[in-house]
Amino acid sequence: MTSSSQPVEESDAQESPITGNGDVVKARQAVRALAQQARLSLVDQTKLVTAASELARNTLSYGGGGTMRVSIVTRAGTTGVKAVFSDQGPGIPDVDLALTDGWSSGRGMGLGLSGARRLADEFTLESAPGRGTTVSVVKWAR
Repeated sequence: MTSSSQPVEESDAQESPITGNGDVVKARQAVRALAQQARLSLVDQTKLVTAASELARNTLSYGGGGTMRVSIVTRAGTTGVKAVFSDQGPGIPDVDLALTDGWSSGRGMGLGLSGARRLADEFTLESAPGRGTTVSVVKWAR
């Protein structure tokens, strides 16, 4: 979950809507395809796809739907995959609390955001009440 001051280049970007359960499946498939293309290990592919699945589900369930943008990224000769999930939903009033293991808004197990953060190499979350939420994860090839 570290970031570097090195510039990041993006390629093969794909954007897709998340408006129903079928779109969550498509999001997982798109992330897996780019993770394979970026030559992430099978373990890292699984971690990224799991994180993306949780975030896509959150985008649908809590944000009322939104979009996913996934791309291959490179930095200092290292390749990875970045997935960004955005919605225009109600936002998260207390981001720190929402990232606490076991905390739930009442509709889940409380492992989605904190679990996605643990599975990713880089994780950012931007949210404000009434302004939606954007979550970004990156997994780098080893």
